[in-house]
Amino acid sequence: MTISENELAAFADGELTSADAARVEQAVAADPELARRLAAHRLVKDRLAGHFAPIMAEDPPERLTALLRPRPAVADLAAAREERSQRTRLPRWTWVAGPALAASLLIAVLVPGSGGNSSAVYADTQLATVLTSQLVANQNPDAQTRVLLSFVRDDGDYCRAYASDRQSGIACNDGSGWALVEQAGGATGSQGEYQQAGSSVADVLARAQDMAVGGALDAEAERAAQERGWHD
Repeated sequence: MTISENELAAFADGELTSADAARVEQAVAADPELARRLAAHRLVKDRLAGHFAPIMAEDPPERLTALLRPRPAVADLAAAREERSQRTRLPRWTWVAGPALAASLLIAVLVPGSGGNSSAVYADTQLATVLTSQLVANQNPDAQTRVLLSFVRDDGDYCRAYASDRQSGIACNDGSGWALVEQAGGATGSQGEYQQAGSSVADVLARAQDMAVGGALDAEAERAAQERGWHD
């Protein structure tokens, strides 16, 4: 019976189903090497728990908990920039107290473009479809990936800020596809609200404000850009 390291770690953390836990327990009882590896996992778990317990027992500062509260999905670029500025002044220990925030910063799935800038990375098919077809004004509030706003940057390319539970970022249509120019962690939520992971969405909106020429597109301008294929 083959037991992987991931299964051993999950067993040590009590995260397996009862059936899988019974299977691992049986294998460990019959294999001294498995028992040794399980003991090593439990030792690491106990040491980490002892290290972080005093920190996690403290109440987080109000400024940190405020960042994790749901907020409207309507993009307010100026407010996002101010929030990012305030967050940079938080004490450094607050990030140690939030390991779940660090775990939420996931790597986006990327595919190379088929031309244009060879050093650029491009949105995968699923994300590219959303960026091409989904308008801010009429998107489903429960969509897995939501477009936050659209704008034009200084080179004339159309760009769109987006967020999902896996990732958030900014993509610009450079003629070869949707080039990913900014990437950050994910944000979860529904019915027009987001729970921001590490304020990654606020960072994206603040960056969009830095990049935009003339501000975010209104619904009419966004629809016109879509009809032109996101090109002038």
